[in-house]
Amino acid sequence: MIYILDKINGKLIKSEIVPIDIRTIPLKKDGWNFNWRQLSKEENGQTFILRTINSPNQVEGALQLKFEYDMLVMDALELAPHNIGQENKRYDYVAGCLIAFACRESFKIEGDYKGFLTFVSKTNLIEWYAKKYGAELALGQRMFIDWGNGEKLIERYLYRTKID
Repeated sequence: MIYILDKINGKLIKSEIVPIDIRTIPLKKDGWNFNWRQLSKEENGQTFILRTINSPNQVEGALQLKFEYDMLVMDALELAPHNIGQENKRYDYVAGCLIAFACRESFKIEGDYKGFLTFVSKTNLIEWYAKKYGAELALGQRMFIDWGNGEKLIERYLYRTKID
């Protein structure tokens, strides 16, 4: 079981990360930036959502993973519009849980890149990914999280038992 932090009452809320389905596709008309309907149809990709156990149709964040060149790629990551920003967000730890989940999935692949997660960051988020999630810059805006930092994220976000 994973937990996200309810910023209103300061309590941890039971949540889960599951494959996306037709009832839970985030839509642009609801304030989402990515076209998740299109992403979820891509052949070499898998799309997941994070939702609370109490509100299974309310998506708190979404993640698109792809397998390319023997690597797991975090192709898209987006938080629900109500979870963006520091002051007004409803839930915290959503991005951390999704990234940790992607790191855990990277340990399932075989080959030289087992345990590595790669992604392309927006320029203004490079420093944030590095500080908060231990990501390293590879080339241009391409970043990666190695197996050691991935294990730390998995432990911190997927096996969380207290608020830090």
